[in-house]
Amino acid sequence: MDGSKNKISSVKVLWLLSALLLVSVLLSLLAGRFPISLADVIKTLSGYSDDEQIAHIIYQVRLPRIFAAVQVGGALAVSGAAYQGMFKNPLVSPDLLGASSGASFGAVLGIVLSVGIAGTKMMAFAFGLLAVMMAWFIAARIGRGNNTVFLLVLGGILVSGLFQSLITLMKYTADTDNKLPEITFWLMGSLNKATYQDTLGMVAPFSICFVVLVFCSNKINILSLGEDEAKALGVNTRWIQAIITITATVLTAYSISVTGTIGWIGLIVPHLARMMMGPNFKYVIPGSLLLGAVYLLLMDDLCRSLMTIEIPLGITTSLVGIPFLIFLMSRRESGW
Repeated sequence: MDGSKNKISSVKVLWLLSALLLVSVLLSLLAGRFPISLADVIKTLSGYSDDEQIAHIIYQVRLPRIFAAVQVGGALAVSGAAYQGMFKNPLVSPDLLGASSGASFGAVLGIVLSVGIAGTKMMAFAFGLLAVMMAWFIAARIGRGNNTVFLLVLGGILVSGLFQSLITLMKYTADTDNKLPEITFWLMGSLNKATYQDTLGMVAPFSICFVVLVFCSNKINILSLGEDEAKALGVNTRWIQAIITITATVLTAYSISVTGTIGWIGLIVPHLARMMMGPNFKYVIPGSLLLGAVYLLLMDDLCRSLMTIEIPLGITTSLVGIPFLIFLMSRRESGW
């Protein structure tokens, strides 16, 4: 009976989060240095406004950012939730296996080689995947084919260190007048270059990865009990770990290729989702998606509204995320 009540409660929370997401989208259409009233937004979206300036701001500036924020925030949060269940560690984030460092290096290399925005995003995505493949290869070599969680973490640390060193080298040798400022700004993260093409390109991988993780949520529940316990219950842990790693890597690498490096979302949002819905990943994963989307939307609104110049998104997520994580951890009654 209690399980049924918890299930109903979790479903209600998901519906409330969906409503909160819609409200956040509306607020994001209003937020910015150029003031737009709610009436103007409704008229423009319904096609009854002839103000070309407002239409341009809504359709060409704000809507692409909103779509990108929803997808990227949801993707990073879902990746973090899946990794935290896989590694049985609430302090795990999507960049644990090197996807973030690899994608960042790919973007930096693309900027230095002047391959254009599209080429830079493709290189970021490719190197993000490559980094995680390297981490798995290192773990397999060290463990002689037995990829334990510890060895995967070790491989991720080594790969992250390698790509961070390469990023530093590229920054040191980059043109200080043109390339270095662009590299620095990209590494701080922003949604200002997000386009409809980016969001459309993310629909398929985002949807597939999300559905796969939801489908595997019961296995993640068992895996979160511990690798030995999961094996004792008949779960093929290597297969589930591979699925989680592939899906989380695709989500993380694609997100970073669009927005640059944005931290803390995949770390703090799953905490909040578990506090609201309990430890069942059947609800934690969709809850993390909705909360991550809302969180990044609100952070982007702050970046666009607080100052006359736009604040890099990575700075805001860190400044808000660090004290928020301390608050969440201080309220945790139990943990892994």
